[in-house]
Amino acid sequence: MIFTDIIDSATGIKEVVTNPATTTTALPEKISLITMLMQGGVLMIPLFILFAMAVWVFFERYLTLKKALQIDERFMAAIRDYITTANIVQAKAYTKSFTNPVARVIEKGIMRIGKPIDIIESSMENTGKVEMYKVQKNLSVLSSIAGIAPMFGFLGTIIGMIKLFYGISSTGEYTLNTIAGGIYTKMMTSASGLIIGLLAYMAHNYLNAQIDKIEHKIQEASTEFMDILQEPVAK
Repeated sequence: MIFTDIIDSATGIKEVVTNPATTTTALPEKISLITMLMQGGVLMIPLFILFAMAVWVFFERYLTLKKALQIDERFMAAIRDYITTANIVQAKAYTKSFTNPVARVIEKGIMRIGKPIDIIESSMENTGKVEMYKVQKNLSVLSSIAGIAPMFGFLGTIIGMIKLFYGISSTGEYTLNTIAGGIYTKMMTSASGLIIGLLAYMAHNYLNAQIDKIEHKIQEASTEFMDILQEPVAK
């Protein structure tokens, strides 16, 4: 009897060694990111739309601001030469050859030369506000997406969890695998919403920093222009 048991045990050990797959649990199949996103539910559609909008707004504003920041280093030096030599027509034509906000503001100041200083300054300030509004266009869309996307994500997760627990309560049958599988798929909307919101927030802050640079350049050029007007005109 004892000898027989020993032989059976040895035979079992041999089977384990020669065929280890019989004693291990099959590993779960890998799932692609696209498949996981598709399992997030219907609310993944508005999240995708928000992501596409954020990408479009960012690159559209990025290219616009990059163009607005391309200012010739000798721009104000040339304006000074034209103004001090009373060559107003050439100064106006020179500013028209540029399309950045600084040139538009200086152009307005040149057009008001001959009027009181406070009127010139007020006209340039109003033009600066208009130019700043142009560069800030659509920027609020990014801030809205940064706040809305996480909410959509949480809403999708809550709806998914409600459906999951309703199914469990109605059937009375559940396993840990069923619950875990249902939870991780529903959490995809929360993760996607948070990622989209974070990217939109970072894009918004980056573009705001570029807008601050433009505003600073406008103020710097306006101050220098007003100083030029106070200098004696060459005869």
